[in-house]
Amino acid sequence: MSTQLGILLAVFLFPGGLFALVLGLSLKGLDRRVAARLQGRIGPPLAQPFFDLVKLSFKRTMVPATASQPVFLGAPLAGVVSMLVAVALVPVSGLYSPDPMLGNLIVLLYLLMVPAIVLMIAGSASTSPYGALGFSREMTLMLAYEAPIVLAVLAVALRTGMGQGGVITFSLVDIIAYQRSHGMFLLDPVMWPALAAFALFFPANLGIIPFDIPEAETEVLEGPLLEYSGPALGLFKVMSALKAVVVLSLGIALFMPLPFDGIWGLIGWLVQLAVLMEIGVTIVRLSMGRMRIDQAFSFFVKWPLLLAVASVVTVTVVA
Repeated sequence: MSTQLGILLAVFLFPGGLFALVLGLSLKGLDRRVAARLQGRIGPPLAQPFFDLVKLSFKRTMVPATASQPVFLGAPLAGVVSMLVAVALVPVSGLYSPDPMLGNLIVLLYLLMVPAIVLMIAGSASTSPYGALGFSREMTLMLAYEAPIVLAVLAVALRTGMGQGGVITFSLVDIIAYQRSHGMFLLDPVMWPALAAFALFFPANLGIIPFDIPEAETEVLEGPLLEYSGPALGLFKVMSALKAVVVLSLGIALFMPLPFDGIWGLIGWLVQLAVLMEIGVTIVRLSMGRMRIDQAFSFFVKWPLLLAVASVVTVTVVA
């Protein structure tokens, strides 16, 4: 298969585009279904997120009179495009030969920042006071969780690079290959602090309780998304679904890479792990209340940051 065709398939079919959207929306449906069952309710059907997306696509997008229309409408589109690129860069498919961009951790970390930046832009473009408050909260939360995740990824890169006789590697292709020959980092005690830091980053990056502070419905009425409707709001739903798959795929690649080469084995492994992780997140979400923004900031600059620093130091000493 040619590199060009493989890239197109990766962006629009698997692992990107269609597959990522279906998996991401299905996970959101699973989250709502499991939550309902644990609370003694019937809950919505598993396909409810798909129904919501179809419904939004037929509604009208209302642009506030005081909003900047190009920025207001361009923000969700930019978020979707960034996540399409990101999900295609996580090397889980094996459908095309790796190149310097495939699995580049630095590029992926930058792309994972785009949805938060897009939400901040959307909040400011809407000129709503709730949007402005959501902007402030999103920026504070992003500043809190970015340092721990960067250091956690650095620990993985150091562990792989030093294990290969070098210093550091930011290629997910190399990280996956190293784990296939030396064992998953999930089973390596040296990497457990980095794994814990990534696990704490996961709900914050996806805006899940207790870290759904920027869009808290009962406090700021979904903040940056308050003024959005119709297809524009649908694009934010798509961005959120794709981002969930990107973060899940990145975590799997960093700590428990897929042990299969065939496409169906890859899909099965990815879906199984995604479902287990989503159920775990749902249980945590239901058992905790929302943090205040100051509590979340203090939490991240304390425990996840400490874990990430400890992981980098431990990897350096052990190696």
